Amino acid sequence: MSDQKSAKAPQAIWPDIPQPLMPYSPAVKAADWVFVSGQLASDFKTGIAPEAKPANPNLADEQGLQSKFVMETLQRTLAAAGGDIAKDVVRIWQWFPWDRPTMEEFADGNCWPGVTISPYLDARNEFIFEPRPASTAVSIRSLPVRNARIEVDLIAILDDTKPEGFAAPEGVPMPLAGYSPALRRGDWVFLAGEVPTDWVGDYGEARNMGMPSALAREARVNPHVWYGSEIEAQTDYTLSKLARIAEASGSSLERTVKADVYIGDPSEYAGMDRVWKKWFPNNPPARCVIPYMGLGTRGSRIEIALTLLANDSKLEIETVETSDAPEPWSHEPQAVKVGNFLFLSQQMACDSRGVLAEGMLRHPEFPHYGLPGQNQMRYMMKNIAAICEAGGTSLENIVRRACFHDAGDHFADSIEEWASYFPDVKPASTTMMIGGPLVVPGANALLDLIAYVPD
Repeated sequence: MSDQKSAKAPQAIWPDIPQPLMPYSPAVKAADWVFVSGQLASDFKTGIAPEAKPANPNLADEQGLQSKFVMETLQRTLAAAGGDIAKDVVRIWQWFPWDRPTMEEFADGNCWPGVTISPYLDARNEFIFEPRPASTAVSIRSLPVRNARIEVDLIAILDDTKPEGFAAPEGVPMPLAGYSPALRRGDWVFLAGEVPTDWVGDYGEARNMGMPSALAREARVNPHVWYGSEIEAQTDYTLSKLARIAEASGSSLERTVKADVYIGDPSEYAGMDRVWKKWFPNNPPARCVIPYMGLGTRGSRIEIALTLLANDSKLEIETVETSDAPEPWSHEPQAVKVGNFLFLSQQMACDSRGVLAEGMLRHPEFPHYGLPGQNQMRYMMKNIAAICEAGGTSLENIVRRACFHDAGDHFADSIEEWASYFPDVKPASTTMMIGGPLVVPGANALLDLIAYVPD
């Protein structure tokens, strides 16, 4: 039995790829899951790897070259863990740095970056076959390597089950990028990031009186009256699509374990949360909400991706609570435990009111004293340790970390403090800069975490 337990415990995967400069493992395997860190087209010596740079930019696409490098790196990483990138990936995140939208555009409800990702999709489709994994692709402000055009991280499952992809059911628009709206692997169902679009909108319509929009009619608010909330209408329509996709794949929203929510301006959080309470009145899933995300359809203000249990799964969903960490300040639990994994909700250095905790910023009269990145990370880790303990695990068993920094000014002391908690297996990690303040004013980082729970 002890041998079986040790085989399921987190193991760092170190394939033959460029070794990262930051303190993280390229991948971590725990139980049957593999969590792969965000990969960039870097040799971690000179910046972007020479083979990912076009000799003549008129003859080769920079995004395409970097994408191929990244996919080859992911392929080798999964192979070192005993997996196959062509068939074992269940969820994939793609992060594209771009200088649009501006903060002013986000404030006006515009989340359209105007970037094309076709070169990436062409490269990805050479490595990952049908049924393709549930996918999320958004633009962010910047990545840790200068001139990086893409970062990709993923989760794979290596067991004796086969992936089953599900198309959008009748009445739900089918996405254009070739990913599966839903993918089932064993007990688990992964829903791709959904936006409030019909994938057609006003494109090419002669009657269109303004800029084309891909928003579905059900997600729009009449601009000629003073009633209605665009973020609420879009959240409601997106969740209605996800509910129908979940049902078609053998699950339901009531079986949701974790939600990833991407919005534009932080001020739209409250409207999103009001709708969330209607769809998840009891036992809501763990949730992370990240602002300043550029979305792939014009007019969209929100994207939602869900991880669920299948209706016929015998695994149980357990809400985790502890008084040793602040109560959530919006409609999500501190964490949700299922089987061997604990899914934590968003972590920031704030109290139960959603207000930055005391002592997390430099005193205005002493601007050169203190390390806000270190202080905020230390505060978060204390709370995370308490939540992990309540969920039957510990900090050392964290296997996946996604960190969203405001502007990255405090990145160095933040990551140094983070690494000090992991003397052995360091979690798989992905880091992005969103370019603006988080939902909690003054917070310089948001953590999205998954931990392994021993039997």
